[in-house]
Amino acid sequence: MQIKIVALTVGIVAMAGQPAVMAGDAPMGFFVTSQGPGDGGNLGGLTGADAHCAGLAAAAGSSGRTWRAYLSTQGTKLDDPNVVHARDRIGAGPWYNAKGIMVAKDVEDLHSANNNLNKDTALDENGQMVNGRSEKPNKHDILTGSRPDGTAFAGAFFPDMTCGNWTKNGADGAAMVGHHDRVGPIDHSWARSWNTAHPTVGCTQENVRKTGGDGLFYCFAAD
Repeated sequence: MQIKIVALTVGIVAMAGQPAVMAGDAPMGFFVTSQGPGDGGNLGGLTGADAHCAGLAAAAGSSGRTWRAYLSTQGTKLDDPNVVHARDRIGAGPWYNAKGIMVAKDVEDLHSANNNLNKDTALDENGQMVNGRSEKPNKHDILTGSRPDGTAFAGAFFPDMTCGNWTKNGADGAAMVGHHDRVGPIDHSWARSWNTAHPTVGCTQENVRKTGGDGLFYCFAAD
């Protein structure tokens, strides 16, 4: 009887158009860094941030994948060809966390209201939960430098939402962050956004921590 019930459940999930993937069936392709480089908004640029993702993944036993930090950069004008959009550098998906649970099936799903990214699923590379707003120390501010659709802020209107394209560690500048736990101080969509909640109040490690962060960021497997 138990076997029949399990088979029926899998069949119902499949008919609903959702992949019947059990925890542990898929390789890790997404995580929140368990720790940042420790230098505030200075991540060593995109190259340094990507290397940090790869190093944490390897230490957790995941190898052979190309890891990219979910971070955007800014230019000085509206049509700067050198601007990098976070959504364009993370591959096509789908992405699963360290427990084998899908957080998004593709880029559009990731940036929609249907994604499965929340405190229970936005785990670190070791499969551990990251402290949310109600815990101490609060670490729910995740660096992104991105707008809700995963694109960069226009430097002409928002001079610095990326701590100098992830090279600043001083009191000046700021970086846009999201809330991995989808919780904020008020009940508004921006306060619950995983990638665009509010900017930091500076770029030092202490400045980044003031609003509830620790210099953490999202990592995605781009292959």
